[in-house]
Amino acid sequence: MKTRPAGIGNVNADWMGSLPSKLSAMPLKHLAVPGSHDSFTYWVDVHAPVGPDQKAYVKYLATIFSVIAKKVMVKWSMTQNLTFKEQLDAGIRYFDLRVSSKPGESGKEIYFIHGLFGHKVSDGLLEINSFLSRHRKEVVFLDFNHYYAMDAEHHVYLIQMLQEVFGSKLCKNCVVESVTLDYLWEKKYQVIVFYHHPSAQDISVMWPGSKIPAPWANTTEPNKLIQFLETTLRERAKQGSFHVSQAILTPRVNTVAKGLVWGLRNYLVERNLPTIMSWVEAQRPGADGVNIITSDFVELTDFANILDSLDSITENIVLS
Repeated sequence: MKTRPAGIGNVNADWMGSLPSKLSAMPLKHLAVPGSHDSFTYWVDVHAPVGPDQKAYVKYLATIFSVIAKKVMVKWSMTQNLTFKEQLDAGIRYFDLRVSSKPGESGKEIYFIHGLFGHKVSDGLLEINSFLSRHRKEVVFLDFNHYYAMDAEHHVYLIQMLQEVFGSKLCKNCVVESVTLDYLWEKKYQVIVFYHHPSAQDISVMWPGSKIPAPWANTTEPNKLIQFLETTLRERAKQGSFHVSQAILTPRVNTVAKGLVWGLRNYLVERNLPTIMSWVEAQRPGADGVNIITSDFVELTDFANILDSLDSITENIVLS
């Protein structure tokens, strides 16, 4: 399989709204949806402190070597090159979000994080909302699954921010099987927020993390990754939930040491992408098949179109 840049224009900006009625009437858990891993990492701040998600020895090295160490970290912290808008235009509809306060900073501001701090969460949410206001039939999954240096007040602040930014676009927590695009369009819902923290358990528009499991292979070897993805898909039907297949490889300390100057994209992702994408192209959506698939550097392949072709196969099966 040849890899080619995805269209960074708006070629896939309205793919959900363009689906045939047979698919818009199907539960969203049975459709193939493209997602990005560590979705916000297209920019990180080398001048800010190392994030609280990092181990003590990483923080120590960053203190000793300062900006030089952080510039190396950038090559391993960044898993995407496209902004939220560019990802949305390219068809990405699931976003993997990890957030943190900045220890020592006054106020309750929350930032995206992956080793280093990224943009303010508020800026990212406004960018997503602006897109949704222009594309009324598109729906996004926002999966807030890791929190760092956040106390009760930070969670209240973030949950209120989500409600204020998206308002009536937020889908209320309900039975996963009932969530179709037709249902969402009728209710004018465009955002499903998963909030993996007890702070949100009594808020109707915050979905629990249990409704979107995302098992993690934690390996650098593509064959082990594929074996893991196959195993977790076989177990999916028991869960009655959305499901994320993380089609990603995870660097270890020795991986970073060997490919220090190359970085994640050049050393680990690009060389293994054909194997991973061959597996993706062979999948089928459905109760026992794939649902959401996440990837690093989604622009390296025509990711949304590949998954859209899987949905087209599903439509043909439904019609036959």
